[in-house]
Amino acid sequence: MLKEGLDCYVPLVDDDGIDVVIRKADGSFIEMQIKARSKNVKFGDAALFAAMTHDYRDNYYFVFYSERMETMWIMTSEEYLNECTTNKTGKNVGKRSIWLNGRKKNQDTGESEEYPLDSLSKYIARDFARFR
Repeated sequence: MLKEGLDCYVPLVDDDGIDVVIRKADGSFIEMQIKARSKNVKFGDAALFAAMTHDYRDNYYFVFYSERMETMWIMTSEEYLNECTTNKTGKNVGKRSIWLNGRKKNQDTGESEEYPLDSLSKYIARDFARFR
């Protein structure tokens, strides 16, 4: 974000699910939660972000990043709530999850591979232009 020239501020504590605050060129601010999955997570879970607590917030964004897939998704609070699922039972009842990847067998190699879900491709971002 800094390399792209965004005016970023990092809160001293993360009590409210805010990892970064960005001041836009028009002087307004947006809040951001960053979620990342390492390349070492269980196969199939490269872009699974689970057991999250979230209710709608204006000017609030999520940045999801999968290191193994080298893919980033950016969603507003509203977009996230429209795409996620809410756990109905179990120890995480009421918490939300989003699975941004699928698994398939590569026809050439016969190996299983992870891929970004086509239905959520509109959220894939190559940079942070959405915040300018």
